[in-house]
Amino acid sequence: MGPLLLARGTIDRSSALRADERWLERAWADPATKVLVIDDGHTLVRRSGDEVHAVLFPPADAPAGERYLLGVEDGVAYFAVAAPLPGLPRSEVNGRVTIPMSLRDTPEGEPVAAGLRQVGGLLGDRDAGLLVYAVALEAWHATHEFCPRCGTRTVVQAGGHIRVCPHDSSQHFPRVDPAVIMLVRDEADRCLLARGPQWPEGRLSILAGFVEPGESLEAAVVREVAEEVGIAVTNPRYLGSQPWPFPRSLMLGFFAEAVTTTLTPDAEEIAEAHWFSREELTRALESGELRLPPPVSIARRLIETWYGGELTGDW
Repeated sequence: MGPLLLARGTIDRSSALRADERWLERAWADPATKVLVIDDGHTLVRRSGDEVHAVLFPPADAPAGERYLLGVEDGVAYFAVAAPLPGLPRSEVNGRVTIPMSLRDTPEGEPVAAGLRQVGGLLGDRDAGLLVYAVALEAWHATHEFCPRCGTRTVVQAGGHIRVCPHDSSQHFPRVDPAVIMLVRDEADRCLLARGPQWPEGRLSILAGFVEPGESLEAAVVREVAEEVGIAVTNPRYLGSQPWPFPRSLMLGFFAEAVTTTLTPDAEEIAEAHWFSREELTRALESGELRLPPPVSIARRLIETWYGGELTGDW
């Protein structure tokens, strides 16, 4: 399978340092430390020619906010701070910064706000890993401010990796929701693509669903396909995984073989589903009648692995 663009990273997460408050304070006081500011899943990036880089601040220039230790590389500490992005105007309607439709339209070198879907595949390995990590931590903290046992506001500890209730001393850790995503093939080696009812016509992808409590990944593949399109599959084969922090999924990619091929979509989850040969998929993409998930997604990588090469026609 091709490179999973959100599964990259070069930073040592340095978990042993998270509870060392003295080290954390020294690292924050070090002007060599680098800080990525994260605001509702967005950060600042700069375009330099065909390359895109995250804007990283020294601690003295970073805005105030919750700090998350992301790790260490070559002796340099990396933090994320959850705070409004500095230096950008904000909407009077919702208080958010403006996100450009395309980085190609922005002046080279000028900081602009961008999210993972927009730049996850454009950033280098280090910056992509930092942004995925920061987005995931920010999303977890935003929805777990209060103790689920007693409702007391929790306190951030361990470099942003634990929230502790001061009332009952319970500890709460970032959670990840595993989801299977599967490319289903039939005996003729056709690929199954489908569209959710919330998507516009022509936007197709492969099937996916969350793993249920007490369920194996392989069983989830078989169940989800049966529930969504009414066919039986066998031989789920794992290919790879990628974080998808919207807000906290881990996508686990599989191939599966169809035992039956008559499609009966669940109308609540699937608006349409079709089998495609490689030739049929090529024609549909060239005509513009079909668009595939973007290269940053594991769905695109699974489709291209089956196809045998790169494809065009992004959402």
